[in-house]
Order: sequence, then C-alpha cells, then structure tokens
Amino acid sequence: MSKNEKVTLEEALEYHKGSRPGKIEVVPTKPCFTQRDLSLAYTPGVAEPCRVIEKNPEAVYDYTSKGNLVAVLSNGTAVLGLGNIGAAAGKPVMEGKGVLFKRFADVDVFDIEINSENPDDVIKACELLEPTFGGINLEDIKAPDCFYIEEEVKKKLGIPVFHDDQHGTAIICIAALLNALELVDKKIDEVVTVINGAGAAGIAIGKLMLLVGAKKENIFMCDTKGVVYSGRKEGMNKYKEEFALVTDKRTLDEAVDGSDVFLGLSAKGALSKSMVKTMARKPIIMAMANPDPEITPEEVEEVRGDAVVATGRSDYPNQVNNVLGFPFIFRGALDVRASAINEEMKLAAVYALKKLTREDVPESVCKAYGVEKIEFGKDYIIPKPFDPRVLTWVAPAVAKAAMETGVAKLPIKDFEVYKDQLESRLSFAKEFTRQAISVARQSPKKLVFPEGEYEKIIRAANRIVLEGIAQPILLGDVERIKKLAAELNVDLHGIEIIDPRCSDKIDSYAAQLFELRGRKGTTLAEATRRMHKITDYFAAMMVKNGDADCLVNGYSRNYPDAVKPLLEIMPLEKGYTSPSGSYFMLFKDRMVLCADTTVNIDPTAEQLAQIALQSADTLRKFQIEPRVAMLSFSNFGSVRMERTIKVEKAIKLVNEIDPKLIIDGDMQADTAVYPPIAREAFPFSKIKGDANVLVFPNLEAGNSAYKLLWRLGSGIAIGPILQGFKHSVHVLQRGVDVTDIVNLAAIAVVDCIEKSK
Repeated sequence: MSKNEKVTLEEALEYHKGSRPGKIEVVPTKPCFTQRDLSLAYTPGVAEPCRVIEKNPEAVYDYTSKGNLVAVLSNGTAVLGLGNIGAAAGKPVMEGKGVLFKRFADVDVFDIEINSENPDDVIKACELLEPTFGGINLEDIKAPDCFYIEEEVKKKLGIPVFHDDQHGTAIICIAALLNALELVDKKIDEVVTVINGAGAAGIAIGKLMLLVGAKKENIFMCDTKGVVYSGRKEGMNKYKEEFALVTDKRTLDEAVDGSDVFLGLSAKGALSKSMVKTMARKPIIMAMANPDPEITPEEVEEVRGDAVVATGRSDYPNQVNNVLGFPFIFRGALDVRASAINEEMKLAAVYALKKLTREDVPESVCKAYGVEKIEFGKDYIIPKPFDPRVLTWVAPAVAKAAMETGVAKLPIKDFEVYKDQLESRLSFAKEFTRQAISVARQSPKKLVFPEGEYEKIIRAANRIVLEGIAQPILLGDVERIKKLAAELNVDLHGIEIIDPRCSDKIDSYAAQLFELRGRKGTTLAEATRRMHKITDYFAAMMVKNGDADCLVNGYSRNYPDAVKPLLEIMPLEKGYTSPSGSYFMLFKDRMVLCADTTVNIDPTAEQLAQIALQSADTLRKFQIEPRVAMLSFSNFGSVRMERTIKVEKAIKLVNEIDPKLIIDGDMQADTAVYPPIAREAFPFSKIKGDANVLVFPNLEAGNSAYKLLWRLGSGIAIGPILQGFKHSVHVLQRGVDVTDIVNLAAIAVVDCIEKSK
C-alpha cells in the first residue's frame, strides 16, 4: 500500500485558489503579436474560413478546434460522493476533468455547468452546443435522469456523447473483473455477482457484464431498499427493472451469501466482514465507493486470505479509476470523427485494458508508485492510471471499433503511424524518439550490450526486439541471463547471448588489443585478462571487427570507466583528433543538442570547432538542419579576453571546413535560445530564430547546463551521444530506466545507419 499522506482541507483549497484561481486557462495555438497576426486571427482574415465553412459545414473540423474539443457538461445533481450540490459547486470537478483530458490524451475541454435540474433543459443545451464541440462528456448527473438525458442526446446529435459516470466506470470495472476471474480460475458465465448500487454506474456495469458473457440470472442488483427483485414497487424505475430477478433473496446479506463477486458502487461500510466470510472461494471484491470504499482491503484480509480486492482509491492496489477510460475513448472517437460511441467501442476499450495488464510494466510507472516491480497478479489486475501506454492501446482500439461499426467519418489508414502520432501529441520528446525508432526499424542493426546480466538491460533488449529496433546481443553468463529472464517473464526470442569467456574469438580480440595498446603499457596478458573480465572491451572489439554493428554500455559503470575501452579501441572519423559527448534535451515543443557535456574538459579552439562540426553532423542524421550557437559569457565580442577569442577562432575554423553550416557566436545562452534578443540587439546574427545546437566553452558549463535543464527545466535527456567515432558507440547515464535504454538504442541504430552511407 502507498504511503501517500492524506490531502488536507487547506492544501486542497490552496491548490485550487493559488495565485490564479481554478485549474484551467485558454491558450492560443496561433501567434498574435503583430498587426498582421491580428488581421489573420480576427478581421479581416477570419472571414475566409467562415465562408468556406458556410459552404461546407464539415470544413469546421479543418479550420477550428472543434475536432479536438469536448464539453464536460453537468448540472451538479450527483457530484462525486457529495450529492446534489448544484452547478456552481460542481465546477471544480468539471475543471478537473478537463485537466485529465488534456494531461492524458491532449483533448481540449470547456467545462459547461447547466443551472437546471430539468433533464429536458440539459438535453436542449447539448443540442444548442453541438456546433461548438466534437464530443460531449456528460458528468455528475443523477440517476435516472442521466439515462434519459444520454438516450435523447445520442438520438439528436451527430457527435460522440458519453456519460462517464456510467460507462467509464463500467469499462474499467469489467476489464479488471475479467482479469481477476482468470486469476481465480472462474468464468464470467458461471459466477454469481452482486452489484450494490443501482444508479448510473451500477446499471451500466450490469449491462456491460451481459455483453462480455455474464448471465442475467446470476446478477443480483441491490440498492438502499435491498435486492432488486421482480414485482418490487418501492424505489424502482424502468432501468432497474431490467435487472429484477425472480428470487426470494431480499437483503444485501442474503445476496452476498455464496456469491463469487461483489461490485460496490454505494457507500462506506456497506459490505461487512461477516458478509465477506459467506462469499464463495476466492471471491472478487471491488469496493469502488469514493472516497471511502464499502470495505477496506485490510478488513477483507482479516477474514479472507484468498480474496482479490480492488477499490477506487489511489493508495490501494487495483484502483478502478475512470481516467483509464474517458480521455482515451474520446481520443480514439475524435480522431476518426466518430458520430457516436457505441457498445463495440466500449468493449474495445475493455479488452485493450485487459490485455495491457499482462504486458511488462515500464520502470517509469513503477517509480511513480514507489515500487521496484509491478506484474500481473492479485495486486495488479488493471493498468495504473499513470501508465503512458494506455493512450496507445485504448485509443487505437476504440478508433478501429468505430471504423468496423461504420460510425467513423475519417478512417485511419495506418495504425502504426497513428500510434506514433498519439505519442507525439503529448510532447516533442515522444515525437523525436518515435521518429528515431521508426528510422531504426527500417534497417535494424546488431546492437551489443556488454552488461547483459542486468535486469533492465534484459528487459530493454526484449522491448527492442518487440519494437523491431535492433537485433540485441547480450554479453554475460548464458545460464545466468536465461535464469534472470525467466524470473522476469521476459521472452529471449530474437536476442543473442554470448559469454566472452567461451568465445572462439577471444584470443584474436586480445591480440588486437595488445597490438593497439602494447606501446602504451598493455601486455598481452593484460589484454587477455580484459577480454575475459571486462565485457566492454570484448563488445568494442566486436564492433571494430564487424561482429556487431553498434554498442551501448555504461548502465552499471562510472562514465570514465565506460568510455575508456572505447577511447582505447575505436578509431575516430577522418579529420577528428578527439571525440565529444552531447545530450539531446527534449521539451514539450522543441529540442536542443547540448555539447560537449561529457568528454573535453577545457577544449582548445580546434577542439571546439570539432565539437561544433560533430554536433551538426549528429543533428543532420535526424534530418534536422543545425543552427549552432557557440556559447560564452560575452555577446559577439562584448568582452575581449582569451576565453572569448578562443570561441571566435573556433567559428573561423568551422567556416573554413563547412561554410554552409549556420553557426555564430560568441553569444550568451539567452541570446541563442530567445530570438527577440538577437533580432533586436544583434540583427546581423546568422542564426535566424533560435539555435538548436549549443556548444559550451568547457565541460563545467556544458555538464552543469544540461543537468539543470534536465532536473529543473522539465527536459528529457537522451544521451550522452558519443560523437566523432568511426563506429556507432554510445554510453548510457548510470542507472537509467528501460525506456532510456531503448531510446539510446534507437539513436545508436540511426547513427549506425547514417555512418554506413
């Protein structure tokens, strides 16, 4: 269980108030800084798209934000567990929903609060708002009004409408239930289920259970009046009638007795420990009342050790959280311009979540929850809300179902491309890494990992195979690697394992190392020892001899130890006297390459010139035109001293070698990355716009800058990229996670592809 502290009243109020009240704002997506911008954004320019849309209403999706805009609409009659608190009091929840839409699926939201408890008013409001929105998410509307409202709105509108309190909860619940049933070896068409809470979510769960194979006669629906049975008059409506059973059971206690599954959507304490004792073997208990569940996992554990338990809370395992559903369901629906969200699309989301739970969980997710490992089992029957893969699993599944059922107006042609686009929606970093992976897939290379006995390297190698990035080679004890892979449940198919000690090439490699380093104090015996004991040397020789195409090391080593074998063995590219190290720093909307950040302590002018040329080369490998800023504490000679003169000399050397390269300096860092400074004060600068390569004057500056950007600037660091070597060899940051390893592997393959041209 997580050790999260309870949120206090003061913290919650301060979070929502802060320096700017509320949680959302409207941010323009087009510039509006000049008179011309204003003319385009408003009059007269805005008239042109208006005329086009008048002639062709579908063009509204091309010229406005409608295609990515959802209304979160409520009348505040059933807000969370607070009840009928009114439209205004419900607004913080609707704003919060908007935050989640944007954070998890890049869907824009306007929250709409309707000041009426009349269902027909809500229906009319939805009709009137249809021109504005690409979809409507109904929220926190009391039952049975919510059923009537959704039914009528879906009939009248040609955009997707989804009541999340019903279907969102149902989708996540059923995905978790199907996984739990497999764990306890029971079948959906055989289990007896009690649904406690016959409101929006309870009814929706019952309906979805029927769609996945449950039998109606095995579902006991209960509310505050007890079991919903045939002939009951009190507290009934037509929606409950669908689940009225012919039974002599009348109370929740009686319904729970002998049941296999309890699904709670009611109130704290509704399920007692004595009731749990009466349930069948290996019961499944999903106590989803918020903020306090019907029964806590600790209480269940006191009386049953064989139960699988889920709640709606984040501080317990198996959180049934709607955020796993609605952002991605709407994302998929919007992207194919669906006219509705139908049952097939909901089921597609269910099965996507069910299947994703079986996949290897990224380390970043484990870290977010403060654990070392998460795997399918009693405490993990549904993906975690912060798992970034939910977007690329659920949205495509929903989109495909929309296409197959004929409600998609804009079908997706290539789902692999679509998945890449989904990842890039959330950050430039995702777009950049997906592009690198896409290029690597076109020509996968043999990639050797010297540290093959480490868990993360093995898991990364598996991901690399699944992504089609490379053909991984793991160095180490073969049996040890196989045993660890089995413990991790990692498939080694497509991964080659080599134990250097048993290789018939080890003597040849040792002789070559002796030839290279003999006049630098390395004896043949020492060369042989290194080949047997230090896998980095063996891996470097593999690449040098063409037995592998590229290399990634450094996971378990200090950087100097990891780079030393490469410096001793790998030849440099023609014209270079030393290598350099750079980092891709990726932000939400841009990327910069920082160099040198790892190798040259106090570079000469000649070395600075080489660093600039090597960095420009690196950027070109990714089809990006380099704009190189040579950084200093001076702006274009404003300070004349040895350090700044060195930078000037370096630029002259670069211009002689590559006169077409866009490079300028010396300049301060803000001049390089903030265009208005150069535009106003230094209009002669060759860099028009912002620089994308930053060459630092020494290692202190470069290393400090990239780490500050990484830790304080919310940048993602990929590297270090070793530049200047004839072969593609790269060093990881020590102790990075699996995703970082996979990203650098893709870059290593791209580098290898480009070097071979």
